[in-house]
Amino acid sequence: MVESGRARQEAIYRAGVSGTRPRVPTDAAALRAAARRRCSRKAWAYVDGGAGEGATMAANRAALDRYEIVPRMLRDVAERDTSTTLLGTHLAAPLLLAPVGAAGLVARDADVLIGRGAAEAGVPYIFSCQGSSPMERTAAAMGDAPRWFQLYWSRDEELVDSFLARAAAIGAGAVVVTLDTTMLGWRPQDLNLGSLPFSQGIGIAQYTSDPRFRELVRARTGGPARDVKITPAAVRTLLSISREHPGRFLDNLRSPIPRAAVETFLDVYSNPALNWDHIAGLRERTKLPIVLKGILHPDDARTAVDLGVDAVMVSNHGGRQVDGATASLDALVAVRKAIGAEYPVLLDSGVRTGADVFKALALGANAVTLGRPHIYGLAVGGSGGVADVVRNVLAEFDLTMGLSGVASLDEITPGTVVCR
Repeated sequence: MVESGRARQEAIYRAGVSGTRPRVPTDAAALRAAARRRCSRKAWAYVDGGAGEGATMAANRAALDRYEIVPRMLRDVAERDTSTTLLGTHLAAPLLLAPVGAAGLVARDADVLIGRGAAEAGVPYIFSCQGSSPMERTAAAMGDAPRWFQLYWSRDEELVDSFLARAAAIGAGAVVVTLDTTMLGWRPQDLNLGSLPFSQGIGIAQYTSDPRFRELVRARTGGPARDVKITPAAVRTLLSISREHPGRFLDNLRSPIPRAAVETFLDVYSNPALNWDHIAGLRERTKLPIVLKGILHPDDARTAVDLGVDAVMVSNHGGRQVDGATASLDALVAVRKAIGAEYPVLLDSGVRTGADVFKALALGANAVTLGRPHIYGLAVGGSGGVADVVRNVLAEFDLTMGLSGVASLDEITPGTVVCR
């Protein structure tokens, strides 16, 4: 059970009597500003940046702002129930933490910290395939708290199978196949800095901890390495690669393995040839529930249903892949209409507040994922910052329900919002 909005308010106000203010800001704009002050230039470019001119990021927010909640009065909302079950995972509230790659730019062992924060706040965490901590270590840090696993479909099919087996072994409740990143979008913030975290060994911990990936690295070692101009920046990159790779730093610095691991990752991490035939065969490769992330077109949602996929996640990758793409919330409305009321649908991209969660549920989502805000919390306060961000979003969601005359998730219907 999550903390009620009133209890969260009271805790903050009581601390305020003694002059203590929240370390993690309670509004989205101040939270973002606080995180920016604590991030390096490269970290901020990666975490906060989007594709192209940022039109898709703006569209996500504009779509959420286009809908208005219509509160109803004089309804008994003294007791409110935010709980639900999704693909066999109990949710104390309809919120999961989204997978965000290369969070190691923000904090060392970032995924362990995020996992602890998620567990503390009572929400599931979708482990990033591009994580900075091995999934086994993150799972251990979370204890019995629920977790899912995101899969980027590699060019190496044995590596895909290895990831699926490891996800099952750590008790993942589902595998979330990300469809929209078979290649990286055009991201000027990173490009202008010449910064790709993976080339620094950041965000590839799921790979360097994988037995199949290590086989690929060993096979590559001894072959020709990519030419690198020796500059101070190149030396800093080598130091980063050696620091991020498993094992002792000095041993890694002397070894060709860490550099070969980065080069191997860049060759195999994603598969532009991914198609519906891969998805059709996935059920034979895992018993975990399957979620397809990146669905925006109703026809793709229908195909997923026809193939027996367990759920879809409507997402434009937080505006990071295609500039000028449709807003996730607008796509949600069309997807829900196409596949009916019963099929599980999650919304990703653009969610910042408890009111946003309410609107997404009103328009057809069974649950939402929270992306950048929990990374902002990580930057501001580590695992505790992640937990505080989640608590604040859920507190506002709970209060929004009550103040809108809604006592349970079933009562959040299209009639509770209007489009202006």
